[in-house]
Formats: sequence, C-alpha cells, structure tokens
Amino acid sequence: MVETMPSPDDLAPSPRERILNTAYDLFSRRGIRGVGVDEVIERAGVAKATLYYHFPSKDDLVLAFLDLREQRWTHDWVKAEARRRGKTPEQQLLGIFDAFDEWFHRADFEACSFISVLLEMGPQHPAGQASIAHLQNIRSIIQGLAEEAHLDDPESFARSWHILMKGAIISATEGDADAAKRAKTMAQNLLDQHRSKPPKPGRSRATKRKTLTS
Repeated sequence: MVETMPSPDDLAPSPRERILNTAYDLFSRRGIRGVGVDEVIERAGVAKATLYYHFPSKDDLVLAFLDLREQRWTHDWVKAEARRRGKTPEQQLLGIFDAFDEWFHRADFEACSFISVLLEMGPQHPAGQASIAHLQNIRSIIQGLAEEAHLDDPESFARSWHILMKGAIISATEGDADAAKRAKTMAQNLLDQHRSKPPKPGRSRATKRKTLTS
C-alpha cells in the first residue's frame, strides 16, 4: 500500500480553526469586551459571513474560546504538568504550584481566562456561567487527586486548594511573580491538615469501662 503525503492544504487550519485560534489569542490577553468581531475577522483573514457561519454570535465565539481554553490550559497543561511533576497524588498536587511558578515568570503570562471572564462579564452572563463551570472542572481534578491521596474530606480540600490556586494567579497578575512559592507553602500546610490521622495509642473506651467494672 502506497501512503500519500498530505498536501499543504490538508495541513492548513480550517477557517473555523483560524477564527478560533485568533479569538483565543485576543480574548486570553485582552478580555472579551476589548475585542471586537471585526478585529477577529481581519486577523483571521476570513469574511464576516464565514465567521457568522461558524459562530452565529460573539457569545458563541466566546463560549468556544472557553472550551478551547479548558482543553489547552486545564487538561493539556495544568493536569498534564501535575502528573509529570510527581509520582504520588500529593506530589502532583504540589507540582501545580511549581508549574505556576514557571508560568508566573514567563513574559507571556496572561492570567486565568476563566477568572477574568467571570469578573468581566458577571455570573449571570452565559460566558460567566461557562467560566464557573470550567472552574468547577478544575476543582474536580483537584478533588480526584485528593481522593487518590486518601485525604480527609476531599471536596472541602479541593475548594481550599482551589482558593490557593486562584489567589496565586491574582497575586501574580498584581505583580508578585513569587506568588506560587508562597502559595505552595500554604498548600503544604493544607495537605498536613487533611491527612488521615492515626488513632492515638492507648486503651479503648470499652476496655477502660471493662477495667472499671471488673
């Protein structure tokens, strides 16, 4: 069987991909309201009718951007980096802040789009609601690692851990490039608090009662 090499046209991104990749670059750095549809059209090199064929409204384009952000940032980066940086679930959890530390020191650090869009558009807007759902998905990943680590109350742990993640990102956006290091110290304390504590050595209450009544 003779294999045919793909042509340059086969490798080129489709109009939809060009639109979405362009929107991704613009939305992730400048927010939603600061980017107009006409700018996306011009930079993507497509006709207005082409954009509206694939994305009937700007809101549809924003929702597609958030979905792509979840794939690229949440799954392909945060989750993958956590797995890569640790052999145990606890090491993987702490590895998130090591990855954040490198991210915060990069010149192209662009903060968290889910937080930014939620604050910009509000929780009632479809984009805000989608951002909340994407943030919940991050928390579910944390909870899953907590369950693998057999930590006490994984749901509560995940919520607290997520606060540290979001707080570190906001602090880095304010200019504290070492925010991840500070958050990691607090994260270690949180891990210690949620580890299952072995029972204290000594006789059980039942044994004590038996001794007293004998």
